Amino acid sequence: MKEKTIITAAISGSIHTPSMSKYLPITPQEIADDAIQAWEAGAAVCHIHVRNPETGQPISDINLFKEAITRIKSKCNMVVCITSGGGLGMTAEQRLIPVATFKPELASFNAGSVNFALFHALDRYKEFTYDWESKYLAMTEDFIFPNTFKSMKEFARIFNENGTKPEFEVYDSGMINNVAFMIERGYIKKPVYIQFVMGVLGGITPSSENLLFLVDYAKKLIGDFEFSVCVAGRAQFPICTQSLLIGGNVRVGLEDNLYLDKGVMAKSNAEQVAKIARIAKELGIDPATPDDARKILGLKGMGKVSF
Repeated sequence: MKEKTIITAAISGSIHTPSMSKYLPITPQEIADDAIQAWEAGAAVCHIHVRNPETGQPISDINLFKEAITRIKSKCNMVVCITSGGGLGMTAEQRLIPVATFKPELASFNAGSVNFALFHALDRYKEFTYDWESKYLAMTEDFIFPNTFKSMKEFARIFNENGTKPEFEVYDSGMINNVAFMIERGYIKKPVYIQFVMGVLGGITPSSENLLFLVDYAKKLIGDFEFSVCVAGRAQFPICTQSLLIGGNVRVGLEDNLYLDKGVMAKSNAEQVAKIARIAKELGIDPATPDDARKILGLKGMGKVSF
């Protein structure tokens, strides 16, 4: 086990819709304030998407990003990890704009294409506040989240030009091979930071066996690397705890899971951060500070971002 673990809080995301939880942060101020509370609870990193303040629909609006991340930076020193996944259906160009504009220390980098399916949520949710919600979920039955080798090469170029470290989102084992290939071709440099994303319909399911397999496979293809784990749904805390036990970092937050415990909705990202921080401490692992995280991941520092 590690002496310190990086806790990332994924604040709002682009998966859950406003009707699913009244606690989902929507406006830039809500997103920023939730991130700051997560920092106070022990998160070193916040993962940021933005939404239309009026409807809650995921969008890629530079002004909304700027409002959220500058507020976070003004109140605390946590690492801001900006999405390059965006919202479902956005073009690669749209997804890269926040990275090129703000030059963050860290940003998500999706490591391959995947059937990113949310349509099955319509089995649970029948009534929606906004018209876009049901349409957004339904369209994913015939949706591929595209991350081709050509687009990943372009993403790598933009990340390199802006000094932004990629956080490789790996939804299935083949994406580990994609990362290894990009290292071999010189598009990206080691050491790499991988986030194993488990539980999305279309990707690998969350289980102890699958996590051990992913880590072992990455060791064989890549060698030394830093990794984190995030889990969509109710397996979030059990699998994140396993990550702690095998030397990994963890991501929690309302982007991935709306609940704190069985039948108990999380009222904030900070509640989930506090829970995983407590579990880590019980195992003898301290939550990393933002500056610890910068050292562990080899980040360029707050002074070199453009926000």
